[in-house]
Amino acid sequence: MSQQVRNRAGADFEAVAKDGTRIQGTRYDAANNGPRLVLVHSLAMDRRFWDRLIDRLPTDCSIIAYDCRGHGASDKPAGPYTIATFGDDLAAVLDHVGWPSAAAAGASMGGCATLAFATQHRARVDGLGLVDTTDWYGENAPAAWEKRAEKAEHEGIASLIPFQVTRWFTEAFRKADPQTTQACVDVFLANDIAAYAATCRMLGHADLRAELSSLNIPVNIIVGEEDYATPVAMAQAMQRRIPNASLCVIPDAMHLTPLEAPDTVAAELTQLLERIATASAATSSSGRPGNG
Repeated sequence: MSQQVRNRAGADFEAVAKDGTRIQGTRYDAANNGPRLVLVHSLAMDRRFWDRLIDRLPTDCSIIAYDCRGHGASDKPAGPYTIATFGDDLAAVLDHVGWPSAAAAGASMGGCATLAFATQHRARVDGLGLVDTTDWYGENAPAAWEKRAEKAEHEGIASLIPFQVTRWFTEAFRKADPQTTQACVDVFLANDIAAYAATCRMLGHADLRAELSSLNIPVNIIVGEEDYATPVAMAQAMQRRIPNASLCVIPDAMHLTPLEAPDTVAAELTQLLERIATASAATSSSGRPGNG
């Protein structure tokens, strides 16, 4: 990929979803017609989740990071939420910025949102980066996520911090980079409890397995070796269901690998963009239809 100048400061925008929910985001435009990538953050984080990764991505790539509904500076409508709505929100962001299609990369909850987007808006997705995520949390997921939602509602969101911190990062990383750990804690504590609980319940009922076998796009799956929130077995199951998926297991990393191992995640997303370019060139030369 050629190296062009990307706007490092970014430009903030406000998109409006189908139901009127206002979605706040930032776009980092490259000065060319290079690849386009949308980044979708993890549960209870916001678009700043991607800050340390953005500068590691190819500078000819235009990037969008946004706050999901119920998170950050975006509106926090009353629940219930559905993963299908989160997928439609991503499409609304693309509509607002005028991108017909893009690659999409999401972490944890964000990965579920990008999968929903890919299955609902097939012509608009060029490829997927699925980071520390899953297509289905399992048979016990509704009860497990309900328990987490109720704990936040009844005991306050701070009651979840000890549980969250030990899932996010390895002990070694927490000791080596306490500032990043504290920054995540601060973002987590700022969440609206009702929106957080609605999102938890949404994830408990999310099941995106059925249509994955028909995805005809490059997909890079990335997971921390020590991730027990969405463990390696879940990533392997997704890889088996998606025809054109690769899998990268990052040693000595847990659930928030874009923060714990940004160089590796950036390298994987760069490879994804290269796979998309290769696939696009092959499709153009053969005249075959794409994923739409």
